[in-house]
Amino acid sequence: MIRSDSLRTTTRSTPPSAGKEAAAQIDSRGDTAYGTRSSAAALVVLLTGAFLSPLDYFIVNLALPAIRSGLGASSAELQLIVSAYTSAFAVLLVTGGRLGDRFGRKRLFMGGMTGFLVASLLCALAPSGAFLVSARIMQGASAAMLVPQILATIRSAFPKEQQTAVMSLYGFVYGFASVAGQIGGGLLVTLHPFGLGWQSIFLINLPVGVLALAGAWRFVPESRAARTEGNDWLGLTLLSAFFALVIYPLTQGREAGWPLWAWTMLAASVPALAAFVLAEYRAHRAGRDPLVELALFGNPVFSVGLVLAFCFYCDSAFFLTYGIYLQSGLGWSALAAGAAVFPFGAGSILGPLCSPAIVRRIGNHVLTAGFAALALGFAATAAASLRVVPGGLFYAGLVVAGAGHGLVLPNVVRIVIGEIPPGKAGLAGSIVTSMLQIGSAFGATAIGGLFFSVAAEGANAARHAQAYRDSIAVVATLFAACIVIAALMSGSAHRRR
Repeated sequence: MIRSDSLRTTTRSTPPSAGKEAAAQIDSRGDTAYGTRSSAAALVVLLTGAFLSPLDYFIVNLALPAIRSGLGASSAELQLIVSAYTSAFAVLLVTGGRLGDRFGRKRLFMGGMTGFLVASLLCALAPSGAFLVSARIMQGASAAMLVPQILATIRSAFPKEQQTAVMSLYGFVYGFASVAGQIGGGLLVTLHPFGLGWQSIFLINLPVGVLALAGAWRFVPESRAARTEGNDWLGLTLLSAFFALVIYPLTQGREAGWPLWAWTMLAASVPALAAFVLAEYRAHRAGRDPLVELALFGNPVFSVGLVLAFCFYCDSAFFLTYGIYLQSGLGWSALAAGAAVFPFGAGSILGPLCSPAIVRRIGNHVLTAGFAALALGFAATAAASLRVVPGGLFYAGLVVAGAGHGLVLPNVVRIVIGEIPPGKAGLAGSIVTSMLQIGSAFGATAIGGLFFSVAAEGANAARHAQAYRDSIAVVATLFAACIVIAALMSGSAHRRR
């Protein structure tokens, strides 16, 4: 239950004469209060925004065959329909978080939501594959403006004792979005509501987003960082270039056969990162406001938490390989393959609901427990896949892995952002979300590449089962290593407190 003093808008908390400066100071302290109904309504609005972004990642996957036949899209365009959204989202996340800290998080939330809805309408009206790819880039860029404001507002507006419960709701919504996307995409394409085909997967955003916009205008408080100096355009450009040089080849290189341009871009990301760090150091020394304060990385909990966030989202390889294993290997329909993700989704919904009780008992070691569940669950489903046709142990492993996913997601974000002052919450939220996206791209490329190389040796169920087993076994091994890292990080966080 959210207390009546849990949230406060700057308009109610700040005398008219104080202006933006006083509002920013209130935000930087995290000293907030608001009515019970208004705070609950604001949280519903924020979580609605959190729902739409992952939904539009997952809902497209099962609609790709319909999009191919409807638009005559090429294989390359189909790949870009998925990866263009992810790439634009990841590249612009830090920019979105920084702009929210500077110009106001409510303002950026509403602007990002408006752009997201316009892009969704353009996606539904797309006359060609190329047009749809362009609209998906706009959709991802708008999501990058929207998502950091959710985490930043939660960090700055809700008191520390409520962070675990609120972030657990965030994890619940994210897990539900992944399930709704997989199952809903198959249902919408199959049922053709109002005579629509694949277009319905984008049009579904409009009524939900319009309600969220109205709710944001009425209930979500405005907040921003205390310092509002000019933007660090050089740092913004260099960091965006770094993310682009990493994300694009990771998402497109494998499908293109790892041509020279992919390796060249990855190699160029190293000097781009070095140039960014140098630019931020010089901006700090000159007394300017850098895009990213490098001192943040001197906090061991923050830095190690980013490593865990990267490793955690490597389980994107599961979402990539699972559907192909069931459809191409076992011959299941798109709707049946979408429904088969339900055991994992059920666990990922259950995990966040249990998170507050677990945190009360073991504190931040909830991350250790979450990674242990991920490792155990994926190891079980990998071993059970040797039977080719999924059985009881296979699905039980998915439930356990899903529960681990649901425990780790909200808590790794909460712990990392919790190490940062509320005034920098937008920046911290965008950094951790960027690491999640890079981990997702790396998992899909590196571990997904293993799956495709094994499956290509024979187009039959047995080879697909072996490919799934090998790739998921790698994921389980990675998470086993994360158990140790998470235990050390949780101990460090306890000592700092």
